[in-house]
This record gives sequence, C-alpha cells and structure tokens, in this order.
Amino acid sequence: MLGPRDREILRLAVPAFGALVAEPLFLLSDSAIVGHLGTESLGALGVAGQILATLVYLCVFLAYGTTAGVARLVGAGDLRAAVRQGVDGVWLAALIGVALVVLGFPLVPSLVDLFGASAAVAPHAETYLRVSLFGIPGMLVVLAGTGVLRGLQDTRTPLAVSVGGFSVNLALNALFVLVLDRGIAGSAAGTVLAQTGSAAVYVAVVLRAARRHGASVRPDTAGLRTAATAGVALLLRTAALRAVLLVGTSVAARMGDPQIAAYQVGFQIWTLLAFALDAIAIAGQAVTGRYLGAADPADARDVTRRMVRWGVGCGVVFGALVLAVRPWLPGLFTDDADVRRLLLASLIVVALMQPVAGAVFVLDGILIGAGDGAYLARTTVLATAVFLPAALAARHAGLVALWLAIGLWMATRLVTLTARARGDAWLVTGAVRH
Repeated sequence: MLGPRDREILRLAVPAFGALVAEPLFLLSDSAIVGHLGTESLGALGVAGQILATLVYLCVFLAYGTTAGVARLVGAGDLRAAVRQGVDGVWLAALIGVALVVLGFPLVPSLVDLFGASAAVAPHAETYLRVSLFGIPGMLVVLAGTGVLRGLQDTRTPLAVSVGGFSVNLALNALFVLVLDRGIAGSAAGTVLAQTGSAAVYVAVVLRAARRHGASVRPDTAGLRTAATAGVALLLRTAALRAVLLVGTSVAARMGDPQIAAYQVGFQIWTLLAFALDAIAIAGQAVTGRYLGAADPADARDVTRRMVRWGVGCGVVFGALVLAVRPWLPGLFTDDADVRRLLLASLIVVALMQPVAGAVFVLDGILIGAGDGAYLARTTVLATAVFLPAALAARHAGLVALWLAIGLWMATRLVTLTARARGDAWLVTGAVRH
C-alpha cells in the first residue's frame, strides 16, 4: 500500500524518469545508427561522447544547484525570488556554453589525443566533436531550465521536452546518416539541432514563469555571481565523477578498438540505467529542498528513508532486466564478434552493480537537495582516489576488470553517503542554506 510520502515521490519521480532516460536514449540511438558505419566510427563516438559529456556535466551544477536553491525558496513561500534565481541560472548557462565553444574548438585534436584513440578512430572522433561543440550552449540551457522547473516541483514539462527532443534527434540522425549518407558528422549535426530546439523551449517556459510571478528576466551581475559561487562544490564533485568516466574510457581505448567499442555500448547502457535510477534522486533534490526550506527536517529525513528503499528496489529490478536481455543486446549495436563477446561479459558486472547504484544515486540527490555540496565534493574525490589505481591496473587485466574497478568506486561512495545520511549535519533549514 502506497502512503502519502510514496505518492509524493512518484508524482515527481515518474515524469523525471521519462525525462532522464531520454538523454541516454539520445546516445543509444546515435550508437545504434553510427554502429552501421563500422567499428571505428562507433569507437569514435565513444571517445567524442565522453569529451562532450565531460564539458557539459562539469556544469551540471546549473541543474542541481538551481533545483536545490529554487526548491528552498518555494518551501519558504517566495515564488518570485525562486523564479528570479532560476533566470540567473539560465543566463549563466548561456554564457558558459558560448565560452566552451570558443575555447574548445581549437583544442579538438588535443582532446581526442588524450584518450589514446587509434589512428583509425581519431579522425572520426575529431569530426564528431567539432560539430557537436555547437550544441553545448543549448545543452547547458537545458540543464538550467530543467533545474528551474524541478525546483518549482514540475517534472512533467521536462518530460514533454525530452520526449520531443529525443524524437527529433532520432529522426534527424536517421535522415542525415542512413538516408543522406553524411556519416558521423551527420549524426552530430542531428543531435545539435535537437538539443538547440529543446533549449529554445525551456527559455520560453522560464520566460512565461517570470511574467507570471513578476520576476525580472534581465541578467543580474550579483545573481550570476551567486549562482556561480554556489556551484563551486558541485563542480568539484562533478569533476571527480567525470575523472572516473574519463579514465575508464581512456583505459578501454588503450586496450584496443574492440574494447573501446564494447565499453562505449556498455557505458551507454550503464548511463541509461543510471539516469533511470536518478529519477528518484531528482525527486529527492526537489522534495528535500522544499522541506528544509519550510523548516521541516523530520519530514526530510522520513522521505529520505523511503526514497532509499525505492532506489534499491528499482536497482534490483533493473539488474534483473539487464541479465534477462543480455543475450540479445550486443546484436543491436554491432556485428563484430570480438565486440559482442566483450560486451556480453561486461553486462554481467553492470547488472550486479544496480542495487548499489540505486542507493548511491538517491543519497547523492538528497544531499544535493539539502545543499550539502562540500561533503559531496570531499567524499567523491576520496572515492575517485580509490578507483584510479584499480582502473590503471585493469588495463592489463581486461575490460571486465575495468568494470569491477567501477564497482569498487560505487561501493566507496555508498559507504560515505550512508554515513552522512545517518547523521544530522546535512539537515540545515531555511530559505537559504548558510
């Protein structure tokens, strides 16, 4: 029997689930289409995709920080200030996005070289990355706009935008790659257009909310500074997370082309599952921020316990599903026998990690919603320090060993996050966390 807390979680988590899985579906659909171009192109997508993901997700504080800040102000009853803070986040996203394009374009060859891509893979990776860079401003605006709406306790609008963006992305990639024969550059162009269109929708929605609540939409220097400062701890946390994923891709690339191709597909499946589990974490950000803003730590703790149970339960289900469909998954992405063999072995580890991932992602989201970024930054750096030697050793032990190193990283995060959640230090109340 579902109680009021469970219904509250599901009201936010179910639409968030749809919105979150749409993003890795962008990449999975790209992988399926690009896979028809050959192993080199699929490996190139893995390298370029990790670089893009790093550039974008270093800025994930635009979503997470905005969600937490807006939710606290909603809990305190100040909707005008909540929307104004969201507008500052959107402006900051646009400015950072343009800067990343300008700074990143001349560095494309060097960025690809960092991953140790082979001579056959590197040219395709550079082509994909050069085109895809122009989608970064749109991607960052989407992050900030999503954070605004989540903080306002609205996860349905992000779902509608994500479904629309995924549909456009799939259609454009199929058109450019399979019909017009534009190769890997066509896949990148289709994704850029879909991402930019999604950003335009978010801008329109935020502008409408600003008019409704009487909030200014002009850029405010103090607001931009506050938004940027609030994201420093989350930036460090995210940098540590991305270091794990970057090192994983780099180690797989140095194992060989079949290994990086298999890792690319396995990683996208992992990402799909992670985003699905993150739906409960998103609910945690929004609900925790609102309860603490309303000075209600007891309900914040109660909903935390319920969300962790939901996370672990969903992780068990997702792990079982991966094992059930594992025999057929590799054939969807490649005909290369070596890639398929490596992927089959990797998926066993991916499946077994899901219950742990469910608890980790939920607790991470709850502490983000509480504004506990400093603790998250410290402990994520610690977990990354545990992961790095295991990953480097895996280069000579094979792809499964690399996935086991990722499992060690997740276990370390579980220990540190559980210890924090059991205490009281994160339960800081008020409209603004001091």
